[in-house]
Amino acid sequence: MYLGIDLGTSGVKVILMTEDGKVMASQTSPLSVSRPYPLWSEQDPENWWQATDKAMLALGAEHDLRGVKSIGLSGQMHGATLLDAKNRVLRPAILWNDGRSFEACQQLQRQCPEVQAITGNLVMPGFTAPKLLWIKEYEPEIYNQIAKVLLPKDFLRLRMTNEFATDVSDASGTLWLDMEERAWSERMLQATGLTTEQMPKVYEGCEVSGVLSAEVAQRWSMPCVPVAAGGGDNAAGAVGMGVIHKEHTMLSLGTSGVIFSVSDGFTANPEVALHSFGHALPNTWHTMSVILSAASCVDWVVRLTGFSSVAAAFQAVENQYQKGKRISHYSSVQFLPYLSGERTPHNDPNAKGVFYGLSHDTQSVDLVSAVLEGVSFALLDGLDAVKSVQQISSSIDVIGGGARSEYWLQLLANIFGVTMDYREGGEVGPSLGAARLAAIAVNSQTRLEEICFKPKIITRFEPNFNDADYYQEKRQQFQSLYERVQGL
Repeated sequence: MYLGIDLGTSGVKVILMTEDGKVMASQTSPLSVSRPYPLWSEQDPENWWQATDKAMLALGAEHDLRGVKSIGLSGQMHGATLLDAKNRVLRPAILWNDGRSFEACQQLQRQCPEVQAITGNLVMPGFTAPKLLWIKEYEPEIYNQIAKVLLPKDFLRLRMTNEFATDVSDASGTLWLDMEERAWSERMLQATGLTTEQMPKVYEGCEVSGVLSAEVAQRWSMPCVPVAAGGGDNAAGAVGMGVIHKEHTMLSLGTSGVIFSVSDGFTANPEVALHSFGHALPNTWHTMSVILSAASCVDWVVRLTGFSSVAAAFQAVENQYQKGKRISHYSSVQFLPYLSGERTPHNDPNAKGVFYGLSHDTQSVDLVSAVLEGVSFALLDGLDAVKSVQQISSSIDVIGGGARSEYWLQLLANIFGVTMDYREGGEVGPSLGAARLAAIAVNSQTRLEEICFKPKIITRFEPNFNDADYYQEKRQQFQSLYERVQGL
């Protein structure tokens, strides 16, 4: 068996994968986000470890873990986790959807105008490097104590193995990595006042980065097995879905929304806030568009409208709007899903969520429907950004909590005009990918495709073009609405 641990924003998920690639069992432990000030988003790293330990103990209570051969890690990207010389956490981690460092981004761009040539990416508040400039300016007493900077999943690795390590895909999101060399850039580190000694060692995702300590192994009732470097959540999710060859494309519908497509070598278009990162597999790269609020918008509107659950809200929308595989629309309400600002394509941390077109006739179900459409239009903006530099596959694999709604997947197929495939393991994509990377790490003689095969399709959603004119018009209104309110 192989173990995959995924540190998400809303929880830690751990899975057991069998030798033939099947998900044998899973456990989840929830997490919450602290937002003490506007644009801030933080978590306590100690809570990550406690949630991981809780999920592992629950998994071990149900299954014998003595047969585990190796462990892989996956996690939310970009988070600035700061440690002092005694490995103590200096402050809460600043997360990927934190927007406070917008001015620091401009400062970094001025200090290092060659940043796009080195990293292939636009300087955005979500990335790790500008967060450190913000800390340097506003929390100098913290900054001066920094001995190590870790990404979220790599804090778990430290607790598990006592090793400072990361992987190429996760390090890609820091703005400190030379993307073509797949190694730390001294120039980029210098721009934020840091050195390579303060960074973890960079591995490829399928390399062994350490061994589970005897103390943790005893607590989790398992052997002292190798721990693979792993990957950022989206790269690991892609490995879990077999998205490993050029043009293979995936949509992740989690807290954020991501279009992920494997590229033919390193390619970039930072002008539209497209991410260009290393994949979790050697000599492989990918492009990625990111919207900061996807399924989280659905959770928000369900609370706002008083539905008893997300499932109840989806059922109400389906009852009102769906007729077979055609979705008939009557609501003119528009929604901009920028509850945490936005990345692709706007790079605007100050963008806000907007409802437009409300009337006395507007019902709660119309608001839920507008949110689903608005998130879908924002994702289509991201898909266009990916297409600006490369071709994509004829179908898109979908993972994440939002992918459990057949209504939404059919809506996405209709709006994108592209087939959407929901596969086995889609609900645990990143942790499944982490387990696959763990398997590769200890089975070097096995062909990559034997481990990273595409899981069986559960449901395929073919686009229905009967409403194409409606979607095209409403999308134009969606894009125009942002242009009109931008900067207010």
